[in-house]
Amino acid sequence: MKVSTALSSRLQTEASHQERLALVLSSNTKPRIYFEGLRKKIAPLREALLRHPVYSEVNSIERLREFMQIHVFAVWDFMSLVKRLQGEVTGQGLPWLPPPTARVARFANEVVLGEETDMAPDGEPMSHFELYLRAMDEVGADTSVIRSFIEGVVQGERWETALKRLNVVTSVDDFVNETLRCAINGSVVEVASYFLFGREDVIPDMFKSLLKLWSNGPAEVPHFAYYLERHIELDGDSHGPWAQEMLMTLAGHRESAWREATAAAERAIIARMKLWDGVRAHLRNKCGS
Repeated sequence: MKVSTALSSRLQTEASHQERLALVLSSNTKPRIYFEGLRKKIAPLREALLRHPVYSEVNSIERLREFMQIHVFAVWDFMSLVKRLQGEVTGQGLPWLPPPTARVARFANEVVLGEETDMAPDGEPMSHFELYLRAMDEVGADTSVIRSFIEGVVQGERWETALKRLNVVTSVDDFVNETLRCAINGSVVEVASYFLFGREDVIPDMFKSLLKLWSNGPAEVPHFAYYLERHIELDGDSHGPWAQEMLMTLAGHRESAWREATAAAERAIIARMKLWDGVRAHLRNKCGS
């Protein structure tokens, strides 16, 4: 009788462990299924972006200058997505309260550390935006427009007004407005998806394609090459996987959230392709075909 009771108790305990394990696996599996469905749906758009012809056309210093004068706005508006996410998933208010998910909060803080205060080639802390400006100066690209834009925003000018005042190319205006509308007005799931699929997931491959044209980049364009290499390293090795985990955590099991995430991912990729279309048109206008 005692043996039977002990056996029954052990079987009940094992069953309880199995139930808890199944619950854990289920909680991780369903967001993964949703995520893979999203990735499958946007795969054709993503491939089209990575096959865009612009990467093979930034093949001279003259063309690089023109490219950077447009791309710098994408370097700048990136941080608004990052800062919105940091504000949502970390303890920002006073009095301080613990973040809902420490792993997600750590990721957001790590991205801010790497993007806002990374180490430049000379060992000094510097934002990637400032590093990009240094790279522009190095190759003789015109930084007057982006600097005037930043000064206007510092003085309280709306970004939309500053873009119109400076008469930036239409593709820049559209891209920045789309990014900031998402960063400011989007749900946290939309921002996380826009950040992942419009930036962290595609930047390593995009930048590898650009870097191929500059085999002697460290000698010819050292700061630009460093900028590309740094993003290939950070986004490919850590920021990309972390951004995926963040999205899966924030969207969770909610089907409606995954619909939001899918729509945001599509908007982000389409916006980038339109920006690259604008860059190509600008290069042809300024530098010839």
